Amino acid sequence: MVAAAAERIPGMRVQVRQVSHHFTSNGARLDVLDRVNFTAEPGSFVALLGPSGCGKSTLLRLIAGLEQPSEGKIGADGVRIVAPDPSRLLVFQDPTLFPWRTVRQNVSLGLEARGVLQRDRGRVLEVLRLVGLERFADALPNELSGGMAQRVALARVLVNDPRLLLLDEPLGRLDALTRMTMQTELLRLWQHAGFTSLLVTHDVEEALLLAQQVIVFTQRPARIAEHVAVDLPYPRHRDDPAFVALRRELLERLNLAHEL
Repeated sequence: MVAAAAERIPGMRVQVRQVSHHFTSNGARLDVLDRVNFTAEPGSFVALLGPSGCGKSTLLRLIAGLEQPSEGKIGADGVRIVAPDPSRLLVFQDPTLFPWRTVRQNVSLGLEARGVLQRDRGRVLEVLRLVGLERFADALPNELSGGMAQRVALARVLVNDPRLLLLDEPLGRLDALTRMTMQTELLRLWQHAGFTSLLVTHDVEEALLLAQQVIVFTQRPARIAEHVAVDLPYPRHRDDPAFVALRRELLERLNLAHEL
């Protein structure tokens, strides 16, 4: 069964040490990351905030083990990351559900791949309950709203009890009201399960609503401009004076004061 609050699987400690990365296309070099250096403590929620296309998503892929950095090291609990692992899972902006598989079958994919579906079949329904989709277990993706589809994508990774959840703008394509609801749900899931969470976003308000620490990146090649501690209790409210003040401060640091 999914870890209960009292039995939570500990989150993973992530260490990014002097990581630089580049791609080569048609003989030309494109620098994406420039000496990125930070630590995400176990069970923390960290937002990676910066302009679109600056290299944040590339950094998540490196942490997931899908690629190796050109320079520097990335570690999980002190062990260098050299390949993907079920303890570190990535959620994308697009839910990428298989349209011919039901919600239950989409969520079961990871268990099937690991050969443990027969043993852990009950976990699928439990995770669907956790994300509020148990009544839609036999629905197909084309019968779901955008928010429901993203819940399925979250359930698909949560069924594997990850210790690190990497979120690549998973709410970016949702309408404003659905996005607000899903932000609350994402926070609830993190508090319930205790995993470490790294969220890529270019939405200042979303970063401040969810994260304990915001790491601000420059334009590509991405460098860390600064670390911002968000010392506000949960749940956070957009109209709280302390929240408004921190939002103003962060926008000014990003030279986006015109959005105030």
